[in-house]
Amino acid sequence: MRDSRWHGKSPANQPLSWRVTALYAPDMPSDPPLLFVPVGTNDARPFGMDARERACRLAANAGFECTQAPQPGRAMLLASMRFAWDPAWLKAMRARPETMLTLGGEPVMAHVPVDANLAAAAAGLEDHQVVEGYELLPAETAELTYAELRKRERPFVMRLDPDDTEAVERAAYDAAYKGVTDALTLYLWRKPAFCLTRWAARARIAPNLVTLVGAILCVLAFFLFWRGNYWLGVLSGFVFMVLDTVDGKLARVTGASSKWGEVFDHGIDIVHPPFWYWAWEHGLAVYGRALDPVVATMVLWAIIGGYVLQRAIEAYFIKRLGIEIHVWRPVDSKFRLITARRNPNMVILVLALLFRRPDVGLELVAGWTIVSLIFHAVRLAQANERLARGGTIESWLGT
Repeated sequence: MRDSRWHGKSPANQPLSWRVTALYAPDMPSDPPLLFVPVGTNDARPFGMDARERACRLAANAGFECTQAPQPGRAMLLASMRFAWDPAWLKAMRARPETMLTLGGEPVMAHVPVDANLAAAAAGLEDHQVVEGYELLPAETAELTYAELRKRERPFVMRLDPDDTEAVERAAYDAAYKGVTDALTLYLWRKPAFCLTRWAARARIAPNLVTLVGAILCVLAFFLFWRGNYWLGVLSGFVFMVLDTVDGKLARVTGASSKWGEVFDHGIDIVHPPFWYWAWEHGLAVYGRALDPVVATMVLWAIIGGYVLQRAIEAYFIKRLGIEIHVWRPVDSKFRLITARRNPNMVILVLALLFRRPDVGLELVAGWTIVSLIFHAVRLAQANERLARGGTIESWLGT
């Protein structure tokens, strides 16, 4: 990776394009943690929150200690409240002492080391002037890699307008979205989920409450499928799937992420799909389309066994190779759009239900699960073969 550095105040000296790689891995603890200091004031209320409060919550989630005034003798990250930014910049700037993040030549953030002139840096942010001696990091050309969110893009930096926060809210919401996921999440309910996320944030609804409501609807869908009441079950499941998107985005855009919330959310995601398929199969008898017992057993074994094995392959890939299988090469990311996970499988079931053949839908899900399992098994074998030949396994998002 090329390291382009330049010093001085003139934006004309900026490089045309260069890249900062900032992997979203758990941060190593520091003693004491880097201070985060908001500079200036702003009456804007993105997502219904005070701009300073939101900035501090985002910083706290990134491992900073937020304080309202600079403290001499401590390294710190100063952030101008005239701007809104992707939290990815916090992690990128943490590792870059004596660096100023800029937008249009104006300073947005400054990493001030312990021995640096704190007053000069703070005055620079207040007066919208870069400070001599700092490496300038132009937000217009830098590009980060998000391992956590499985995407590579240029994180946003925007002016925070007190009279119109929607552009910032949309940018923050998009920044919280995974770049590699299923087609329904990525395209179908992206906009409705934004409206719900924005409303929930302004209503001060906690992400864990959204997860809880979703969990209730998830259980309700199970019982509706069990009784053969498929359309109501699909409706309940659909709302749950949308809320499953909202809770994580709400946590990220408001800085309300927590370990418990992640465990609660991901635990439900991992555990419930096999129960839905089991309930769907049981409901076929009530619906009048019961499968032969032997066929039903084979179908359930294919779906549930295939699901468990695919999850095991994904876990092994991460443990053995250090990256998620879905971000190895572009083909893996594209296949993730349609792989046999809950959302794509529900599309198959609903399409079959439109023709009043929920039994055929379940058989198709079984077939697609086997196809997806074979695809991932082959990709794992290819990765191991590459390692055996002395090659390396790296995500295409980081290249």
